[in-house]
Amino acid sequence: MNPVLHRTVHSLQRNVLAGLITAGPLFITWLVFTFILGVLANAGLPMVKFLAFMFPADFLKEPWIQYVLAVLLTVTLFYAVGRFTSEVVGRQMFVFFEASLERLPLVNKIYTSVRQAVDTLMGKSQTGQRVVLIDFPMAGQKSIGFLTHIIADETTGMPIAAVLVPQAINPTSSYLQFVPMDHVTETNITMEQAMSMLMTGGAVCPEVIRYHRAVPSPINPDGSSIGLTYALEDEPEQAAAGTPDPVPSV
Repeated sequence: MNPVLHRTVHSLQRNVLAGLITAGPLFITWLVFTFILGVLANAGLPMVKFLAFMFPADFLKEPWIQYVLAVLLTVTLFYAVGRFTSEVVGRQMFVFFEASLERLPLVNKIYTSVRQAVDTLMGKSQTGQRVVLIDFPMAGQKSIGFLTHIIADETTGMPIAAVLVPQAINPTSSYLQFVPMDHVTETNITMEQAMSMLMTGGAVCPEVIRYHRAVPSPINPDGSSIGLTYALEDEPEQAAAGTPDPVPSV
């Protein structure tokens, strides 16, 4: 290859890669922000169209004004619902509303599942939800997951962990794995750190994580730890005879 052409291609590759590394986080943030705004706008657009029908005005027919008003109306509605349910009367009415939904044949399954998933991801669940590591997709390769529930094996009675394993970059697509608790590695990673690791593909992560399971130290029946002693007598004779090192005895 022509040296000039080789240098040009190499410089082009280096600059494109540097641009991707620099603009990548901004592009991902823009995609997420645009997706959230689109959802909010689609939720509030029917209300804006209803207002435009009730109060005819030229400015309400502009698409960008409808978009902005739809987002603002949706955010205001969420704020009002959150503020109302945070009060005592609001909490009681919300409990009554949930109880009414649970009586509907099809809606109760969907609402209950979504509600439990949201509470789990927001850290509101009382079932010990936490960030863990499991062997996935094969032994020797660790994947980050969310311990959502602990159940029991009907045959052996051993605890089984229900672990939600989200995909990187797109955590909304996940795998649900059932693994024995002794195959689960507890971590000290918070939910926010885990989501940052997933969204950035590991570019943003803690400097130190707990990768291996802690090995419990041997203990006596009374709960005291067992110390290790070494038979060091006759060490000079063993060294002279070329015998192997003594085996620690308990």
